[in-house]
Amino acid sequence: MRTAAATSALAPNYHPLPVTLATGEGSWVTDTDGRRYLDLLAGYSALNFGHRHPALVAAAHAQLDRLTLTSRAFDHELLEPFAQALVGLVGPLLTGTSHLVLPMNTGAEAVETAIKAARKWGYEVRGVPADRATIVVADGNFHGRTTTIVSFSSDPDARRGFGPFTPGFVTVPYDDAAAVAAAIDETTVAVLLEPVQGEQGVVVPSAEYLPAVRAACDDAGVLLIADEIQSGLGRTGSTLACERFEVQPDLVTLGKALGGGIVPVSAVVGRADVLEVLTAGTHGSTFGGNPLACAVGIAVVDLLTPGTLQARARTLGELVADHLAGLMDEELLSGMRTIGLWAGLDIAPSVPGGPTTGRELCERLLTRGVLAKDTHGGTIRLAPPLTIDPADLDEALTHLTTALTTP
Repeated sequence: MRTAAATSALAPNYHPLPVTLATGEGSWVTDTDGRRYLDLLAGYSALNFGHRHPALVAAAHAQLDRLTLTSRAFDHELLEPFAQALVGLVGPLLTGTSHLVLPMNTGAEAVETAIKAARKWGYEVRGVPADRATIVVADGNFHGRTTTIVSFSSDPDARRGFGPFTPGFVTVPYDDAAAVAAAIDETTVAVLLEPVQGEQGVVVPSAEYLPAVRAACDDAGVLLIADEIQSGLGRTGSTLACERFEVQPDLVTLGKALGGGIVPVSAVVGRADVLEVLTAGTHGSTFGGNPLACAVGIAVVDLLTPGTLQARARTLGELVADHLAGLMDEELLSGMRTIGLWAGLDIAPSVPGGPTTGRELCERLLTRGVLAKDTHGGTIRLAPPLTIDPADLDEALTHLTTALTTP
């Protein structure tokens, strides 16, 4: 377990659970005292394939012995293969017939890139007057923590103390397609949404929402940008969460799992006619698309191409949903939402002996050897690796049931 140091050189921008991890393999991690834990957070879906997946580690090791960084001043032998592989995986799920990849590093960078591309496309193609472009976003969103992104966040902790804020965003309620359509005007260049709001507590919209938003974008001739940094690459039981709603976005942002839990890798994938507005000198990244990132990214695509992990997420997700439904029947939860192997659950604070906050529930799980993370007070999220053994998942859910009633 983690003990607080008398002094720390770290800025206090996180409040982690009291555990210090040292090693990990698959769905298990071990702390510095040698105690093992089942990881039900999986790095906010960055570890969709578990800790140190052999194929991903092998790809990284092999590339470490060859070349790790060139900057984008020079090409390298894996950059185009990475782009081709990612287009092959994701391109058929997007609008358009020709697609491009713009590699970056973190999820927030991918979102910033999509915003810039949409604005430039809006000026050059849609004909929006200079410096007047707007993007419609959803209340409760989480797209990152850069100053532009927090400008349209509705989370007070993400915004407080960081103004002045970037203009150009119109916020409407989530899961309200009529509000999206009403917000679109002659200055709108895009609608930017999470198909499933992860940070908000795995909020799954109604089946009609995304198709209606897609129709509104088509009617107005604006872009639909899907932020699939958490929801993408298998988490929801499909390669993209948008598939579950039979919707094709124009641009998609990917990250987290794209780096396999080894290196930060992100990308915007989308219509060539949109991304090609970003010409030489208009956007870039020293580390974006570096050889090590590409090697791991190609290996990630190889893992997802057969579709077996996506199917596994659906199957295991049904086990989680059934278990949580039972807890709802017992009134141990006040709410639950699941899609694929991803769940948000709201504690019922009036349960005798039960936790009163999500943090307290996570602390109880920690003592039982299970790692999870709370959000927004009374909610916790479950996002196990897609590779988790069903017996291990069942063990974790048993501990969850006990922790809801017993300190």
